[in-house]
Amino acid sequence: MSSRPLFSSSLPLLALAAALALAGCSRDDADTGKPAPAVSPYAAVARGKIDIEGGLLKLSMPRDGVVAEIKVHEGDRVKKGQLLAMLDTEPSKLAVTSAEAEQKQAQAQADLLESRMKAADQRAERLEAAAKAGAGDAQSADDAREASRQLQGELTNARANAALAAQKLAGARYELAQRSLLAPVDGEIVQRLIQPGATASPQGGPAFVLLPEQPRLVRAELNESFVRAVSTGMRAEVVDDSGSGMPNLSAHVLRIGTVFGASALEDDPLVRANTRTVECVLAFDQPPPASARIGQRVLVRFSAGDAGAKNAEPKQP
Repeated sequence: MSSRPLFSSSLPLLALAAALALAGCSRDDADTGKPAPAVSPYAAVARGKIDIEGGLLKLSMPRDGVVAEIKVHEGDRVKKGQLLAMLDTEPSKLAVTSAEAEQKQAQAQADLLESRMKAADQRAERLEAAAKAGAGDAQSADDAREASRQLQGELTNARANAALAAQKLAGARYELAQRSLLAPVDGEIVQRLIQPGATASPQGGPAFVLLPEQPRLVRAELNESFVRAVSTGMRAEVVDDSGSGMPNLSAHVLRIGTVFGASALEDDPLVRANTRTVECVLAFDQPPPASARIGQRVLVRFSAGDAGAKNAEPKQP
């Protein structure tokens, strides 16, 4: 448990508010001969945390089943498409084998009917030629042609059955593939929540928590009183607020939200319930050090002297 006082994280914001209020009185002080108070170098200050676009990925097993094998551990770095875990595949393998047999049988039936139809066509053509030459009767030629047409219908039906069997085989193979969980992106395994022999399902919660390999960014909670003071492209300083020893880092504003919401980073529940904030996302100007961890608390100081920030082109992380 942190040893910091409950309201310690609120001091920087209170100090800024006081400085901005005093700055507004500087003209009156000048008229009365009093020394003008120091003007804050910051247009706004906001609490924030280090994050990535989209956040952490919670990966669930695609199907119900018993966990047969786990290929990775917490802290492992994985590549896109790498096998993470497998469910028991025996039932799915049996389904694939059965579907393969049905597909082969249906295809063999279609091949046989196709061969018979070719022979029937040839016989009908010979009898028709003989009938025209007066060497055969027309009735035999008509019967042969009718037999060929019947075989054509049977062949069409057999081909449809073969196509259906092929689709069934493809479905069985797909279900077999769904018994394996693959990494959707490059990243690091943050947490493993399953064990071999346990029953897993898509509704049973995540099997792994994956940290995607993406640039870090900062999600800051911009108080409603400071929203107009911050604009896209504005420069800012990111200060460690967790005591980890991370050096101050420079960043710039990527985007500012359009929806107000309750604060999630305020420690005091009373203040949190009555504070309205807008999410402000910032990108680091340089890659942060390894000590900058996801979820780490930071303080964001927006530069008051950033002239022309509204027209600046934001950099993408």
